[in-house]
Amino acid sequence: MKLAVFDIGGTTVKTGTFVDGKLTNLSSFQTPKTLGDLFEQMHRFIDGNDIQGIALSAPGDVDREKGEIKGFSAVPYLHKRPIFAEIKAEFGLPVAIENDANCAGIGEMKVGSGKAFKNVAFIVIGTGIGGAVFFDGKLYRGKHLTGGEFGFMTTASGKLFAQDGTVVNATKSYQAETGKQIDGKMLFSLANQGDKTAQKLINHVYDVLAEAITNLQVAFDFDAFILGGGVSARADLAIEVSKRVKARLSRFQLNEIMPAIKNCQQHNAANLYGAAYNFLAGNNNA
Repeated sequence: MKLAVFDIGGTTVKTGTFVDGKLTNLSSFQTPKTLGDLFEQMHRFIDGNDIQGIALSAPGDVDREKGEIKGFSAVPYLHKRPIFAEIKAEFGLPVAIENDANCAGIGEMKVGSGKAFKNVAFIVIGTGIGGAVFFDGKLYRGKHLTGGEFGFMTTASGKLFAQDGTVVNATKSYQAETGKQIDGKMLFSLANQGDKTAQKLINHVYDVLAEAITNLQVAFDFDAFILGGGVSARADLAIEVSKRVKARLSRFQLNEIMPAIKNCQQHNAANLYGAAYNFLAGNNNA
């Protein structure tokens, strides 16, 4: 089966063609302002290409039974409307949609760092923090479709995990403290050069991630945690977080429940793979 696959983000829509387990024709375009404009862009990748189905990764709480996406996001026109039916009517093809963090998890479970494990938590670190949970290899969506929304947990400082545990917010803190305009890559570069403020902020992010993982591990005893998002391109992310989780568990003589902690393998392609495998699992409105 030949699928057109789309990963809809607040700034960019990534796209590709999925055939026989492989992604090809990878491309992207700026996220349109309206659903009509999104459809216009999608037609460019679908029409005349012998596409047999459409698989989407999207923000929000995807309710397959009602055929809509609940919640809210940076792409408001996707929400609280019969989006499954509208896409099927527009293109005359079966459609599958799943939450973007869940898609990242599905992709990594199939062709990435999660494939060797059964009970896995994915923590996706970007502007905020999302996640996905798998028990016995199956996605756990939760009664209210919010399984894996780790970003709403609170940290020791009383902030949301999504506010306290990201490089994006660490970068904002650096700018507020120093008046210098930098991005995340520059923050790490400054830390490597000995900048004490940058080192303090990055260490704080690692500590917050370790705190959250330790609490989740004590509660659920996962086989592994997979770290995703842009910062997962740094090989030292999983290493630094692992050291801190191990130290926290050792403090309470809980070394034996130390989980594997790994960076994701597929990075930006994980959502596309996950959307495709979600479709192939029968979660479409064919």
